[in-house]
Amino acid sequence: MLKKLALASAALTASISLAFAGDLENKSWDEIVAQAKEEGQVAWYVWYLRDDLRNAVKPFEEEYGIKVTIPEGTNQGNQDKLLAERDREEGDIDVMALGYDAMASKDMEALFMDLSGYLPKDDDRVGSLVGIDPKGRALAFWGNQTGIAYDPAKVDASALPQTPTEFAEFWASNPGKFGFNFEKGGSGPSFHSNVMRNLSDVDFSSPDSSPEKLAKLKPGIEFFNEHGENYVITASNADSIIRVSDGELWMVPAWEDHLAGLQKRGEVRSDIKFYIPAMGMSGGGNGVSIPNNARNKAAALVFINWLTSADTQSAFNRDFGTAPMHGKADDSYALVSNDQRAHRVDPAKDPFYKELKDHFIENVILNR
Repeated sequence: MLKKLALASAALTASISLAFAGDLENKSWDEIVAQAKEEGQVAWYVWYLRDDLRNAVKPFEEEYGIKVTIPEGTNQGNQDKLLAERDREEGDIDVMALGYDAMASKDMEALFMDLSGYLPKDDDRVGSLVGIDPKGRALAFWGNQTGIAYDPAKVDASALPQTPTEFAEFWASNPGKFGFNFEKGGSGPSFHSNVMRNLSDVDFSSPDSSPEKLAKLKPGIEFFNEHGENYVITASNADSIIRVSDGELWMVPAWEDHLAGLQKRGEVRSDIKFYIPAMGMSGGGNGVSIPNNARNKAAALVFINWLTSADTQSAFNRDFGTAPMHGKADDSYALVSNDQRAHRVDPAKDPFYKELKDHFIENVILNR
């Protein structure tokens, strides 16, 4: 009985996917654009910077006459809604924003349309990112990168720490002037996990975890415990940056796009600088997909085509400080140079990454 139910569910999912894709089958791009204008609206579920993004999509609305609605909602809430509506004939979500790390745990083929069969060909768009291949079901629209934000009035650019040893030397010479968060944002975890990656003989590219693998992190754990008196633990990504801007701290891990956004809104000092240390720090990004049962599929396709274009990605780099997700985009407004992006490393993946963070909390944070 259970087997029959499983087969029936799989068949239903496949039939929904084919039915909704078939509505656009064999249509030219001009015909898809015409249908999009008839639909006249698209619901984009994205969980951050919603007010700023509502302003950012106005050029699209003016060009195509298609209204973009960005509902309120959290990342987890949006994902729960996606799964709850997956078997409805029509869902409320036309375009879904997901972090690439979240895609790793999703059945992308069962949930989303294959974009490659409908969008104009453009080899400069980014599909796969941080080792995640969405199988044509997503395109990247937001590139982000962790690194170190610093106060140039306190730290000389020619003497920026690049390795764990150099960070320890900085801490010893400037106790209490470097801080990082271990929760409420990923910049601090990127820092401590990449320090441990450099100091430990552990395969960070594998998501597999075990007590034996965690035990091999011991050199990194000892490093943070040995130097614990010289660095500060902050409350969050935002807390770290605010404390640098206020002059309390001199250096903190941060997200490039987060820092740039705060600076553009005048919420932190505009002279705060950012770099990616040679030891490597994690970068990633967010993508957009179209659920198989989206109500306004043509409008969603036209919106994604616009969102991932070189012009829009150039504008996002200028306005949000994101790493452009199009090969021909202008990244001249980025906080870091292209040569520093060679220091980007893929983040560790769950379950290992989650257990690594728990291991760090238990063996470093709770021992302070």
